[in-house]
Amino acid sequence: MAPLLEGNNLSKSFGGLKAIHRLDFYLREGEILGLIGPNGSGKTTLFNLVAGVFKPDSGKIWFEDRDITRVGSASICQMGIGRTFQITRPFPRLTVLDNVKLGRAYGGQPAKTLERAQVESEEILEMIGLSIKRSVMAGTIGLMDRKRLELGKALATRPKVLLLDEIMGGLNPTEIQAAMNLIRQIRDSGISLIVVEHVMKAILGLSERVIVLNAGRKIAEGSPKEIVLDHQVIEAYLGVDQDEEE
Repeated sequence: MAPLLEGNNLSKSFGGLKAIHRLDFYLREGEILGLIGPNGSGKTTLFNLVAGVFKPDSGKIWFEDRDITRVGSASICQMGIGRTFQITRPFPRLTVLDNVKLGRAYGGQPAKTLERAQVESEEILEMIGLSIKRSVMAGTIGLMDRKRLELGKALATRPKVLLLDEIMGGLNPTEIQAAMNLIRQIRDSGISLIVVEHVMKAILGLSERVIVLNAGRKIAEGSPKEIVLDHQVIEAYLGVDQDEEE
């Protein structure tokens, strides 16, 4: 079976900086793929390439056997690739419900009526645990709720693939566990995910497979168990030798 999403020989430079260099990746249907690496390794650049924000200097991106390399970001969203942002971006003067409703009204497979958009948005709020705050202005909610709302806005676009960019940053251990449970629930609903995260507990606990980037290059790929034992990953990502830590 062909991958749901695939990139072949992708490269992207900004001036003299090679943000992504000859990168191959794929995502299977129903999979949670972890994407890790130190700051500046190219993770968010890869998301921007997949989402159509940037165009690669070379290489191809395929989604459901269709070449989307030069497709614009709005069209890619409507085709079924959604994303969150590391820095949450709610519409602060709209309610939590209205933030999600915008996605149902204008995202992929938009609801046929505003009434239907509201019903479907309320279902999303129930799923992400924000129903109780449906009428609260989005600019007044706390960090965990903003993270959940960011996720809800992405889900409102009806994605087949969801790109999650560090939604657990700043959360405490209890909140991280709740976020992990929610991501599994999203996968079980039929959405495939690529998860960028610095919280290693989350990456190792969620991912079937992990890709490690460093300076725009893929330096390792494998199961979580294989990745944590890879000495090149330990040196590049953690920056220390395990023996030195002990």
